[in-house]
Amino acid sequence: MSESQKARVQAQFGPSAAAYVTSAGHATGPDLEQLLAWGRKRGAARVLDIATGGGHTALAFSRFTPSVVAMDLTLPMLQTAREFMIGQGAGAIRLLAADAEALPFTAGTFGTVTCRLAAHHFPALLPALREVARVLRAGGSLLVQDILGHDDEEAAAFITEVERRRDPSHVRAFRQLEWTAFLRAAGLTVMDEAVMSGRRDWAEWTARMRITPEARAGLERFVLAAPVQCRAAFDFAIEDGRIVSFSDRLLLLRADRD
Repeated sequence: MSESQKARVQAQFGPSAAAYVTSAGHATGPDLEQLLAWGRKRGAARVLDIATGGGHTALAFSRFTPSVVAMDLTLPMLQTAREFMIGQGAGAIRLLAADAEALPFTAGTFGTVTCRLAAHHFPALLPALREVARVLRAGGSLLVQDILGHDDEEAAAFITEVERRRDPSHVRAFRQLEWTAFLRAAGLTVMDEAVMSGRRDWAEWTARMRITPEARAGLERFVLAAPVQCRAAFDFAIEDGRIVSFSDRLLLLRADRD
């Protein structure tokens, strides 16, 4: 990961760590349950959770996995995740500060690698996916979930601007065809897939990133002034001239190493 993007991620998520531990959308949901269902079927003895954030995915996998490593780029996030995990009785999870593009493990270390709601911060998918493929054993699985990029260019550009105004470390959401192509190039084959819708409460979504009142007002003006079809693509709910919520789609993939 480039040093500038690494710095943006660390600056954005260090002060927001506690908000991610308490975020209901990260702690639970049908998306996490689907990843867990795939993971239980795979039955890996060693799992690596990349960009663990608040640690919810690593914690959930630790309930049925002998060895779990949770890594993140941001030290305050790891410290907050550690406190959360210990409070949940899962102090045995190993936490590690590392970059997704330079995983500090030998080849074939893990049976499963997970990455949930993080890839839209990666400057490029392929370098990280090549590292995942390297540390997976033959036949091992990557279980990944992220925001699904919109196929319409105007809608995609609109929501990317919304995301970046809220979170400067956001790069972009990738389309399903892009995911499949990058995975294939890294030596990973999609075996299972699912698409789910998520409803975002606007007040909670913007507050989690500590967006200032001025920046939030500017963001709301941008959304309200956008073409109707762009807002409709994400089902923005507007009441009395104020944004209440919007929807996006989540892509979930299980890709196995060849």
